[in-house]
Amino acid sequence: MHVLAMSSSEHTRWTIALIIGLVVLIAVASLLTLLIYLVKIIDHRVVDVRDTLKAAAANTADTVLIPQVAGGVEAVLAEGLKHHLFLGRVLGKVKS
Repeated sequence: MHVLAMSSSEHTRWTIALIIGLVVLIAVASLLTLLIYLVKIIDHRVVDVRDTLKAAAANTADTVLIPQVAGGVEAVLAEGLKHHLFLGRVLGKVKS
């Protein structure tokens, strides 16, 4: 059996290379963990935004009724004004 012997400088280089590899491996694992965490947060917030948009759509589904309601409000206000003027004349507080 033939055993190759390493010099001291080769041993040091291998040790440094292994340490650098370990540091890179830890950094990559940490960054991937952070990425997974951030993706989960984004996914949760996307669901919140989707639900908010659905609620907004439900809140604005009846906007076609706004002109009809506005017309009704105007009619009620006009009728109220007629009553106000009538009562004002009867009570003498509004001049014709």
